Amino acid sequence: MNENGLAFWMTLTGTVCWGVCFWWMRRISIKQNFLLDQLRDQGRRIENLSRIEHDLIKEVHPQVNDIKEGMEEMISVVKENSENNPPVSKKKRP
Repeated sequence: MNENGLAFWMTLTGTVCWGVCFWWMRRISIKQNFLLDQLRDQGRRIENLSRIEHDLIKEVHPQVNDIKEGMEEMISVVKENSENNPPVSKKKRP
């Protein structure tokens, strides 16, 4: 094989390798884009669920404060009643 034949086959091999490499990288790029699209969709769903959860917490939070205030009132009333009316002993007196 002379130098021209070797150069031809090396050029042809390089061109084929370049084509295969291009095709392979294109496949990887398509898979990466698909994965990134899935991640973006997942992020949107998570953000949406977080917003819904936040709205639910905002709805419940004032109710929790009202319940806490109501409990404090009940505790003070119970303490008042227990101080004014000591508990009756269950033992019978002779």
